[in-house]
Amino acid sequence: MIALLSAVIPSPAADAAHDAAHETAARFRHGSYSVPCTTCHVPAGVLCLARRTVHPARRDLYRQNPKPHGLVQLLTGQSR
Repeated sequence: MIALLSAVIPSPAADAAHDAAHETAARFRHGSYSVPCTTCHVPAGVLCLARRTVHPARRDLYRQNPKPHGLVQLLTGQSR
């Protein structure tokens, strides 16, 4: 959704929202950010060195073995 917004309405607000979405996902180790990146060698829970993207190798690693987390564990940080 955010990607579509910044494509339709290029603005600093859309850029900030997109960055915030990636930072939030990394902070709570959601999705691809729950595994380390084998391309840029950052640990789980850290943004990839490429701005506003997740390296394909990191995404593939997550898709091979996704870890289901409940909302409470994500919000409290107990899943680390």
